[in-house]
This record gives sequence, C-alpha cells and structure tokens, in this order.
Amino acid sequence: MTAEDGYQAVRSYSIASPPGDGRIELTVEELADGEVSPYLVEEMRVGDRLELLGPVGGYFIWQPTMGGPLLLIAGGSGIAPLMSMLRTRVTSGSDTPVRLLYSVRAEQNIIYRDDLKAFAQLPGVEVIYTFTRTPPEGWSGYARRIDLDLLHQVAWPEGDGAQAYVCGPTAFVENATAGLGMLDYPPERIRTERFGPTG
Repeated sequence: MTAEDGYQAVRSYSIASPPGDGRIELTVEELADGEVSPYLVEEMRVGDRLELLGPVGGYFIWQPTMGGPLLLIAGGSGIAPLMSMLRTRVTSGSDTPVRLLYSVRAEQNIIYRDDLKAFAQLPGVEVIYTFTRTPPEGWSGYARRIDLDLLHQVAWPEGDGAQAYVCGPTAFVENATAGLGMLDYPPERIRTERFGPTG
C-alpha cells in the first residue's frame, strides 16, 4: 500500500480461495500494533485500490492429481492456505482423504469455523482441534501444543504415502515438521509455509 506521502508498506498473505474461483480471498489477522492489518480490517472499503505482487513461491500447493492422503496442520491464521486446499478438494469432486489438525488458543480464535464444520461432515474429511490456552467448556479433545505424541496419534502412518502441509508461525512450523520427521515422514512429503513478525 502507498500512503499519500509516498510511504509504502508491503505484506504477504496466503490465498484461501481455490484456483479458478474468479476471486482472491485473503485471511488477515488484525494485529493491535500492526501497520497494515488494522487498515485492511477496519478501514479498507469497497472501491479502494491495492497493488498486488506475486504470487510468490508456488511450492505450497495441492492439486487433486497429486493424490494423498493429506495431513494438514495449521496454527492460528495458518489455516488460510489449507482452506484453499480443502475448497479445492470439494470443487474438484476429489475423494482424497484429508485430516486437518488445527491448533488455536481458544474457541473464539477458530478462523473459518462454519466452513470447517461443514468440511467435517464430508466423507473422508476429519477436522481435529487442539486448544493451547482455553479449551471450550466440557472439551474432551486435545488441549495442548502440538507435540510428538499428539502427532503420533493424529498423523497418517508414514507408509500410507501421506503428504503433509504445515502452516503457521515459524516456531510452530519447525516443531511440527521436526515431529513429522521423527515419525519417518520423508522431507519431500512435508511442505511448509511460515510467517512471523515483519521487520
């Protein structure tokens, strides 16, 4: 974005919409001390203009022809590109088995709650949550950070030929990736996308 005085700010966001959708959907988590996210969430209006660059990368994608099963691991707003994959599975008519492990602080931090609830009703799709701070009242599922034991319980067995996609803050991604490596997932079947503070 370019301010009236010429100052520019550039940020990267993952695309949550599926390919061929005719639109680009971004997931923006508003940061209280952010320079760009408060504007995008609170100020931007229909008709405002933004300059888009990219896409950058191309490594963190899944297409139905790539097969599965899929193990999707998200931390917080890292759910965004995984939503694109889930939506692609639906729009393509694919029956690839998918297991999503989504780590969030508390129930109110679940992004795409309604979409994920709908996905969980589809044959071959599992949505598993782990709450790291405040689990919902009466919750009997996972209530901790992702660790090796949790991954061992949730991940497809390595022999299934599963492909893993991990997205979230850098430390989260590194921890989950290391755990998958200890479960004998080969590096070429683990794809990562990470984010952290800018500047």
